Amino acid sequence: MGATSPQVRHWTREEYLRMAEAGIFAPGERVELIEGEVIAMTPQKSPHAAAIWLAQEALRLAFGTGFHVRSQLPLTLGPDSEPEPDAAVVRGTARDYVDGHPTIAVLVVEIADTTLEFDRGRKAGLYARADIPEYWIVNLPERILEVHRDPGPLPDRPAEHGYRSIRRLGPPDTVAPLSSPAAHVRVADLLP
Repeated sequence: MGATSPQVRHWTREEYLRMAEAGIFAPGERVELIEGEVIAMTPQKSPHAAAIWLAQEALRLAFGTGFHVRSQLPLTLGPDSEPEPDAAVVRGTARDYVDGHPTIAVLVVEIADTTLEFDRGRKAGLYARADIPEYWIVNLPERILEVHRDPGPLPDRPAEHGYRSIRRLGPPDTVAPLSSPAAHVRVADLLP
């Protein structure tokens, strides 16, 4: 008789929400649903928390009216994913999302220190599959901004999605968000 592999149970977004309502997660426990798996978020160190605030402020200035900057709030990305990115820019106002979380964003930002590989890999694939046009990683260890654009199937791995354009920008550089091309965000303004 052959060895069997352990079975991984994938959860739907509806099941995940019922678990939260039933109190399965401890009060204040930070989790998110990524491709059917409940992922525990790592505790935030001070530089990470400061970078979230800096990103929110820079994005509010860059986007202005007609856009809403959400911080660590859910995005509904299909039936089995509800990530809570460090920042997401969505069209409209906060009142537009009273009855449901956004299902798309024009820009998602993750602040990465201990989660850099997860943010570059699994999260990038998730956001690319959801057709989010632009994804930024504030890379704290290297003190750079990684700008990911052009989501879709990867040329060398067509079954996988990702971003086909990735630029690495340092503190003296600026970047114009795709959905607000007249704005210029200084990378130094995103780094604590």
